[in-house]
Amino acid sequence: MKKVYYLKTCSTCIRILKELNLPSDFILQDIKTEEITVEQLEHMKNLSGSYEALFSKRSKLYKEMDLKNQNLTERDFKHYILDHYTFLSRPVIIINDAIFIGNSKKVIEATKACINE
Repeated sequence: MKKVYYLKTCSTCIRILKELNLPSDFILQDIKTEEITVEQLEHMKNLSGSYEALFSKRSKLYKEMDLKNQNLTERDFKHYILDHYTFLSRPVIIINDAIFIGNSKKVIEATKACINE
């Protein structure tokens, strides 16, 4: 499976998608208009190893809800990601059994290398 979870309204996601120049066999899912299902999140968690790895601590809601001062568990991370799309670190790119999370240069370079294999 080749899939990208992203936000159509996020300029960083759009820039990364353009930079990656993805082949046509990739499925794009705008997480604002098509919510992440429990099954999709479970699959991402199995590939990444934890819900925390998928969780964005740069989210506006994370700061507004003062979550950094709470002792969050894996169950909490799962709940928040399913509750509101902005808690998912974006983009999440899945290429077969590999997962690439976030927008750091290192992640994007690794994604490019995997696409070009």
